[in-house]
Amino acid sequence: MYAASREARSRSREALRAALTGSDSVAATTGSELFAVVAVLDDQRSLRVALADVSVPGSVRAELSERVFGGKVSPASLAVLTTAVAQDWSRTSDLVDTLVLLGQEALLESAADSGRLDAVEDELFRLGRIIGDNPDLEQALADRAKSASAKRELIGGLLAGKTETITQTLAEQVVSRQKAGVGVAFDELSDLAAARREQIVAHVRAAIALTPQQRERLAASLQRIYGKQVTVHVQVDPTLLSGLVVHIGDDVIDGSAIGRLERLRRALA
Repeated sequence: MYAASREARSRSREALRAALTGSDSVAATTGSELFAVVAVLDDQRSLRVALADVSVPGSVRAELSERVFGGKVSPASLAVLTTAVAQDWSRTSDLVDTLVLLGQEALLESAADSGRLDAVEDELFRLGRIIGDNPDLEQALADRAKSASAKRELIGGLLAGKTETITQTLAEQVVSRQKAGVGVAFDELSDLAAARREQIVAHVRAAIALTPQQRERLAASLQRIYGKQVTVHVQVDPTLLSGLVVHIGDDVIDGSAIGRLERLRRALA
């Protein structure tokens, strides 16, 4: 993302923070409505381009968005949308992607306000693992031939009554737009939820399931290393033989047997 879009995204996020006052229902409504706006923009290229056309004054673009969406979304959602549209974006896709991000952040804010953010974060991580471990499901959710509504119906049927409502809303939005890497997209959402709690996420692959005490000790050790609270998400991977592999951002800590064998092999070579 170029500098202009980074600045535009920053101002749009400020508008979101200003709009999310009052009850958690304001945040939930704003998130869902921003997703609905994105669905319209995905379907209408001419409108999408017009709202991001930097050759037109931002005030004119904001007025256009108000004519199109005014009365169809809440005042909070409209305030966020008009502010975003009034910014100068390097690319049209940057505007749409930012509206997606704002919708996600609004829904996570709602989860936090209702005390359900931990549950949503955990469900998003587990969903990413389930999809990543099921190639047929991942292919179906990323199938370009399937309509967005068909993908939403598929994931909605799988999650109905089994997850938080916010988790399902986020999941349906992800699969409706994602063309590849669906599992990774859920990992990114889980990380976004952790960031909302000012924590970092450790993605851990372990040869066997960790006990609660082992998870706590691992989290404490990583917290001492990184100086921040750490959320530990564990995936069992028997191919490691023993030990575990920890991914935090770009950092990889490989304490697995297979990793040690690979390092030995390279040393001998």
